[in-house]
Amino acid sequence: MSDEPQPQPQTPGWASRESLAAGDPQAAGPEGPAKPKKPKRTGWRRLIPTWRMVLGTFVVGVLLLIGGFFLGYSLVKIPAANALATEQANVYLYADGSVIARDGEVNRESVGLARISKDAQHAVLAAEDRDFYTESAVDPGAMIRAGWNTATGKGKQSGSTITQQYVKNYYLAQEQTISRKVKEFFISIKLDREKSKDEILEGYLNTSFFGRGAYGIQAAAQAYYGIDAKDLTAGQGAYLASLLNAPSQYDVVAHPENRPAAESRWNYVLDGMVKKGWLTQSERAAQEFPVPKQSTISTGMSGQRGYIVNIVKDYLISNEIVGEEQLDRGGYRITTTLQKDKQDAFVKAVDDKLMSQLDKKERKVDTYVRAGGASVDPKTGKVVAMYNGIDYVKQYTPNATRRDFQVGSTFKPFVFTSAVENHSQTQDGRTINPNTIYDGTSERPVQGWSGGRYAPENEDHRDYGDVTVREATDKSVNAVYAQMAVDVGSDKVMQTAIDLGLSKNTPELTPSPSIALGVATASPLDMAEAYATLANHGRHGTYTLVEKVMKDGKHEVDLPERREHQAVSREAADTTTSVLRSVVQNGTATAAQAAGRPAAGKTGTAEEDTAAWFAGYTPELATVVAVMGQDPETAAHKSLYGAMGLPRLNGGGAPAEIWGQYTRDALKGEPVTDFDLRLQTGADVTAAPSADSSDEAGSGDESGTGAPDDESSGNEETGAETPGGSASNPPGDTSGGSTGDTSTGGPTTGGPSTEPGPTGGDGSGDDSSNGGTEGGEGDTTGAGGGDPGTGTIAGLPTDSRRP
Repeated sequence: MSDEPQPQPQTPGWASRESLAAGDPQAAGPEGPAKPKKPKRTGWRRLIPTWRMVLGTFVVGVLLLIGGFFLGYSLVKIPAANALATEQANVYLYADGSVIARDGEVNRESVGLARISKDAQHAVLAAEDRDFYTESAVDPGAMIRAGWNTATGKGKQSGSTITQQYVKNYYLAQEQTISRKVKEFFISIKLDREKSKDEILEGYLNTSFFGRGAYGIQAAAQAYYGIDAKDLTAGQGAYLASLLNAPSQYDVVAHPENRPAAESRWNYVLDGMVKKGWLTQSERAAQEFPVPKQSTISTGMSGQRGYIVNIVKDYLISNEIVGEEQLDRGGYRITTTLQKDKQDAFVKAVDDKLMSQLDKKERKVDTYVRAGGASVDPKTGKVVAMYNGIDYVKQYTPNATRRDFQVGSTFKPFVFTSAVENHSQTQDGRTINPNTIYDGTSERPVQGWSGGRYAPENEDHRDYGDVTVREATDKSVNAVYAQMAVDVGSDKVMQTAIDLGLSKNTPELTPSPSIALGVATASPLDMAEAYATLANHGRHGTYTLVEKVMKDGKHEVDLPERREHQAVSREAADTTTSVLRSVVQNGTATAAQAAGRPAAGKTGTAEEDTAAWFAGYTPELATVVAVMGQDPETAAHKSLYGAMGLPRLNGGGAPAEIWGQYTRDALKGEPVTDFDLRLQTGADVTAAPSADSSDEAGSGDESGTGAPDDESSGNEETGAETPGGSASNPPGDTSGGSTGDTSTGGPTTGGPSTEPGPTGGDGSGDDSSNGGTEGGEGDTTGAGGGDPGTGTIAGLPTDSRRP
């Protein structure tokens, strides 16, 4: 046998790659040349799906979607109407468990579409779903858009059509779950096939919530305008349609501070009506914002009850504890932080010191008088009492939370706190402390301000000459505090006020020298929160109004955790407290001594005397009282000259008197405690001004905005011209003099007193009869005598009726 390789038989139709590549005709099978095999995919190419895989997946996905749609459509049935008719009342309780009020009555009246004006129908369509009559029942594009906007932090948005909203209102619960949205989707499609567009719109208008407890547009028309839905004008319809977006917040009677937002939404609706041809341009131009009437409330909400219920509701909604519609459906048991004995004491103090002194028949100005107040426990942040008005049924607006009156000189302590916190210096380089001397000349232009000339007037154009910060606080000297705001930097002052507790959205809270005079319009509750931070040695936590919330008697609702932090240093807060104690002992707030406890505080008056304030605290309680002037018919702010038969209503009058009585009664039986203060280094050292210090240029204010030159016009607090000359200082009244009530003194830890003791040591004389140095006012740093350089200035009697 040969060792040569033997030829192998070839399988028909088979050929080697080499033969094919060489073009060997013998390599071809009987049917022609064999096709080459595709090489196998290797490496990363194996991870890329082929077009067959992509197409197959797409087809399968479409089939699944179609199958899922038909399955869902067949399984989801249109249910019976939801249990609106079985709504429960909400119960609001004091901290001790006693009942404040019950609510939950639903105001609802269904009407046919023919009984709803066309203007109102069009307004709702313009607000909620302009293509309702031409679009399908669901809008997937809008739903995807809304979901994307919510996911990307642009706020919670609705992608629902009117049909979907009606399904949610009438057939389903309000919870935000995937299962509910899926049901809503299929029911909406079915409903659109079974009902006409008019029927769906009619159902939507009769089930939507408009605020004031009103379900349906007929109930809303009565609640807001006292008319039937068929009589609603375009303007009124546009306002009611605006409410659908935020029912409680856009009620401009309950929340006058939100009127700009409500008007913006109202304009949006009217513009939409024009775009759709439902309103002509001339009709649009003739529209004026239709302010709704005062709310008519059940007598079960009379007195303070209605105010409390609505403020607590706003608190629950704004803090996202319970949604507005869920809350309105009832079944909640809400225990508040309010203490009944303190609440009653607040009402009695207002009645005794203010309301009983009014004569509305003889003095028209007395019909303008309103009062508001809030009281906070500094250690816990709990709101323990509020005063909102004489009666919720008669005066709807809650005065404790409204933000439309200037706070006046109650803002000045924030300027001083900011000075200490930021280690600020005067224009000539002296550290600002309680005894730093400033020029208190009325209408003296502030130095170092780049925004134009600003020269505020002191009350009654009074000149004080060189005056310490402590004395300037006692007398509420505008010229000193405007200059101090520039020395600190008004932007820093604004930030300190926010850190202490004011909302960054407080109206008119802007960086300029006028910030020191209290042009901002914070609420009494806002101010109580900020003063509570000072009382708590600079530690701040947002106020709390609710202790516990139960649903249906068995499910406890989670409450947000209260966080506390050091907003300003203890030295800044405590040094401010030492200065504010002097205001109560020697300054404009001597009436607050009626509390019979160590107290600190500041008076304030709004421009043109439209409001008078006292904000003060003891170690246990921070309370703010405001007396406001408002026309009962037009709601316009009114001056209070002549109210209570007095030439001028100041913070040292009724507000401080109310505060004194309330604080005494609220803390009755509790041990008297003293302020435990840790003062700023050098707070007991008086810094003498250098020559011409008021004219030296400095680094100036850090903000770059200017204040108009006419911001100053004369009032002690905001520079407004005030009639009546020096009526705030009745002849012979020296009640604000340096009487030295040692009961309000602080712990004697040694060292010289930082309180201005009545003294004649500087040769300027004193209006008190006590010459030389009398014992100090029991300051936190010692019980020694007053510093001869910090005594009261001659000819400046302190009057408890001054602001």
